[in-house]
Amino acid sequence: MPNPATKSGFVALVGRPNAGKSTLLNALLGQKLSIVSSKPQTTRHRIVGILSKPGFQAVFLDTPGMIDPKYLLQNFMMKSVHSALRDADLVVQLIDASEEPPARKPSAQKESGEDALAARITAPVILVMNKADIAPEQRMRAIAQRAASGPHPPVKILEISALRQTGLDALKREIVARLPVHPPYYPDDSMSDRNERFFVAEIIREKVFECYREEIPYSTSVLILAFEEKKGRKDRIEAEICVERESQKGILIGVKGAALKKAGELARKDIEQFLDRPVFLELRVKVREKWRDDQVWLKRLGYSETND
Repeated sequence: MPNPATKSGFVALVGRPNAGKSTLLNALLGQKLSIVSSKPQTTRHRIVGILSKPGFQAVFLDTPGMIDPKYLLQNFMMKSVHSALRDADLVVQLIDASEEPPARKPSAQKESGEDALAARITAPVILVMNKADIAPEQRMRAIAQRAASGPHPPVKILEISALRQTGLDALKREIVARLPVHPPYYPDDSMSDRNERFFVAEIIREKVFECYREEIPYSTSVLILAFEEKKGRKDRIEAEICVERESQKGILIGVKGAALKKAGELARKDIEQFLDRPVFLELRVKVREKWRDDQVWLKRLGYSETND
C-alpha cells in the first residue's frame, strides 16, 4: 500500500533551445535518458523521466525548446510543450544565463513562441538560471528582475550548472517541497513511460546530430524497422534514417559508406550501454521528401499529439 503522505507530481522542464533541459533531466535522474547535443532543437518529443525516492516521486517532462513553428513537425513539437504544461503540477523554467536574454517584442508585433508559452503557464514556476558558473552576475540579476516583474513571477529563483551538476540539491529540495500529496503514478523501478525502441531511435538520432553539420540533422528522423531479441546471441536492430533529399542521403552515407559506418559504430556502443547487452545494428538511409510537413509520415515516425 502506498504511503498516504507520499508526494507525487508532474514537473515540466521548459525553456528555449539549448537552455540545457535534457542535460538537467539526465543529471536529476542520475542516468542518461534524454539525448543531448550542442545543436539547438535536438529534443523533439516530450520525454518522461521518473525519479522515485522514499516519500516522493517526481515525473519530469523534458520538452522541446520554445520556438516559433515553421513547419508541421515544429507544430507537433510545440503542442507537446503545451501538453506538458497542461499536465504540470510544477514548472521548472530553464534559462541559459550565459547568453543575453532575447529582447521582448513590441506588442504590435507577432507574439513569440516564448511569450505565448508563458501565457499558458498556470502552475507554480521555479526559474532556474543554468550555466551560472560562466554567466556574469550582472546578467543573472537582470534575468531575475525581469522574471519577477513578468506576468507569472516565479516562486523561486535558483542558479545551477546542469553540466557540472552544481546547485542540483537545492533544486531537488525546492521541487519536492512543492509536489502535491498523491500516490506514485508509476512503479518505483520505472525510469520512463517510453519503450526501448524509442530510446534506441533517439540514440541513433543523437549520433546524426554529433557526426553531421549544417542542416543534415534537422532533415533526418529515425524509424526502427526491426528489434529482435535473440537468446544467447546479439539482438538485431534494423533502423532507417529518413532524409528529405538525395543530396542529404549522399552526405549521410559518405564516401564508400564511411560516414554512416562511423555514426553506426557510435550509436551501437551507446545502445549496448543503454540496453546492457550486445546488439547488431544495421542502418539504412531512405529519402522521404518533405517528411517534416507530411502528417502521415510524422505519425509513422512517432510525432503525434496522442504520443506527446
